[in-house]
Parts: sequence; C-alpha cells; structure tokens
Amino acid sequence: MGKNQVRRPTSDSNRRRMRDKPSTQKDQTADSSFQDFRYYDRRLIAVFVVLFVVPPSISLLIYRFKFSPQSGPILLPYVRQRGLVKADVNCEEILTEHSNVSENTSRRHFMNPVLAYITPWNSGGYDMAKRFTSKFTHISPVWYDLKSHGTKLVLEGRHNADIGWISELRMRGDVQVLPRLVLEALPQHVLREKKQRDKAVDLILKECKDMGYDGIVLESWSRWAAHGVLHDATMRKVALRFVKQLGEALHAVKSDRNSNMHLQLVYVIGPPHTEKLQEHDFGPHDLQTLSESVDGFSLMTYDFSSAYNPGPNAPLKWIRSTLHLLLSAAGRNMAHTIFVGINFYGYDFLLAEGGGAQAITGRDYLSLLEQHNPPMRWDKRNAEHYFSYTDSQRRQHAVFYPTLMSISERLEEARSWGAGISIWEIGQGLDYFFDLL
Repeated sequence: MGKNQVRRPTSDSNRRRMRDKPSTQKDQTADSSFQDFRYYDRRLIAVFVVLFVVPPSISLLIYRFKFSPQSGPILLPYVRQRGLVKADVNCEEILTEHSNVSENTSRRHFMNPVLAYITPWNSGGYDMAKRFTSKFTHISPVWYDLKSHGTKLVLEGRHNADIGWISELRMRGDVQVLPRLVLEALPQHVLREKKQRDKAVDLILKECKDMGYDGIVLESWSRWAAHGVLHDATMRKVALRFVKQLGEALHAVKSDRNSNMHLQLVYVIGPPHTEKLQEHDFGPHDLQTLSESVDGFSLMTYDFSSAYNPGPNAPLKWIRSTLHLLLSAAGRNMAHTIFVGINFYGYDFLLAEGGGAQAITGRDYLSLLEQHNPPMRWDKRNAEHYFSYTDSQRRQHAVFYPTLMSISERLEEARSWGAGISIWEIGQGLDYFFDLL
C-alpha cells in the first residue's frame, strides 16, 4: 500500500486569495465554455436516463412483481391465498369452495414432473386435461392392452384413442402423451420365446409411430407377480430384459414433434406392503437394472388399506419408507425418475361385520358431505382427513378421501426427494386440487 499523503490546511486568507484572484480574458472564456459543456452534458445524460433507463427499469419491476417466484404471496396457489389448505377444514367449506379455482390455470406451483392418468370410463378426466394442460408434463390415457389370442399377440385399444383431443392438448401446452398399456398376454407366450418378445416390442413401437405418441406407459409387474414369474430367478431376468429391450427400441426412435427427443418409456411399479421386500416386490436392484432403459417409474403409492383393514389410502410415513426402501441402493440420484403416486379418489368403508369398501370419486364424496354433514377429522399420523357416518340401515361407515391438506403434504414429500408425482386419476378429483399443482 502507498503512504498516506498529508494534506496541509490552507489558511482562510489563502482560500480568499485563491477564490478572489482576478482572471484573464482567456481564462474567463475557457471557464465559460467548460461550464456550458458541463451544462449540456448533464442535459444529455438526463434525457438518456429518462428515455432509455427508466422505462425498462419500470417494466422489469412490474414483470418481477407479477411473475417472479420471489414476488411473494401473489404466487402462492390460489387455495393457499384463501386459507383453504389446513387441517381444521369443515364440510361446508369443501362444498362451497371445491369448484372455485384460479383464473390462471397455466401457472405451475409444483415444478417437478407430473404424470396424469385418464380413464375412458371417467370422461371428466379428458376435460380436466384440457383445462389444466400446463400443469402436467405427461398425460397417460388408459387405452391399450396387449393380449394373447391363442398363440398370437394382439394389441387392443386403438378404438379408445382420440387424436383430436391429443391435438388440442398439444396446442394448449408442451405436454407429452404416453398411453398406458397393460401387458395381459400370458407370460409363457411373451417371455419364453425371443420371437414373441420381438413381436411384442414391434407391435408397441409401430403403434407409437402410427399414432404420433411420445412413448408408452407399460404396466406388467403386477401381472407377472400373479403368474409367479418373479419368484423364478431366471424368468425374472428375462422379464427385466424384455422391459430393457422395449425401452431401448423406443429410445432409438426420434419424436415427431422434437427431433432432439426420443420416445419415452415409463414403467409402472407397485410399492411393498411390508417393511421388508418380498420376493415378488420391485426393489432397488430392479430399479438400477432398468435405469438406463426406462425414463420414469410410476410408483403406485395408494390402496394401502382394504375392505378387511379399513383406513387411510396412502399413509405419508408409508410413502416415505417406500421411497427409502426403493432408493436404498441408488440413493437420491435416481429420485428424479420416480413419479410418486397420489390418489384423487377415496374409499367408503363399511365398518359392520363382514365389512366392505366402495371406491368413490369427487362426486360421490360431495354427495356424502351434503347428506350427512359430518365433522371432518384430521389423522395427523397418516396425514389424511376422514369422516364417519351412519347409513339408513344404521351401519357405521368411515370415508377416506383426499383433501387440499393431504395432497399438499404429499407434494411436499415428493418435492423434498426431488421426485415427480403421478395422479390416479384426474377425472376423480375436485377442481381446486389442481390449484396446488
């Protein structure tokens, strides 16, 4: 560092002499010109600032206020702005508010991938997909089955396909359409012979190309478990090899809509229902085996309870432990490939002797609330709402159906892992559920 220079104070008399010293004509002219230059220079700078700096700055502030994630409460989901996401909700509030949604249906709040299932037998899902297209990254209409007809393989379901609806979705947003296909063909017809495996892959690939799909969602694991395939180590390897073969075949084909992307494969997997993996469960090793051939795994974390064991549909601790178990080998590195299942349906359990359970949609749920006006209870341990009622035959029922609070808790869980979500299915939910997405 340089030394500090000592400034000597100037006496008052010296300062007066310097200020009052008469100037020559030349000095006066130069000084006057310099002052004029500085005056005009300041004016030019002022004009520049007013014309070119201020308007963009104001525009930037307005844009950030309206659209930036940092702009505060205005970007909270509409249902949160109205204070509806809470444990102490009541049925009157649900009946009043369930159809009120934000006018901005394109803004996303859950930024990880969202896979939405739609079923032909619940046509409301088609309308919801169009209404909230921008909320989803993947849409999977449940259209196809691959079946055995004697020794032949037949792909059924094209009659379900709605090309006009797909075109409308793609006009509304950049969503990928991957129809679900269930592999119902007998395993001995598909897996044991290479020729049949190749035929199955060719049928699926051709359908994707012909129909302009972005890929396929394949469900086969539960069928294979039912046929005992997964208990046989050799057959299990063959089954995994088939999934890999299909994924690699899809990846070799470029998307018609985007040449930088290939066709995708999402594979449906079930969760374990015990603390330890059973022989037929899809586990960490299976996940790693398929990691390079499968783009995503649709994890069915719902239907935890049953008619014989009434209770919550998807306990939050169970979802968390399932993710821990599944990702124990790969860690969180593969969490981004998981679509954590969220149910938009519920169950009405009969608690009388013999029991029973009836799946219910949003319409059924609202009807029960109107009929019985029951108090809502929050099960903190499982993070689900439920209520009880007595039917006309004086039998006790317990109803578990998702609420804004229960969905919000599961979105946060998925977000904490860096995982996406899959919704079964969007035609069964209430309108304001979509405000959270």
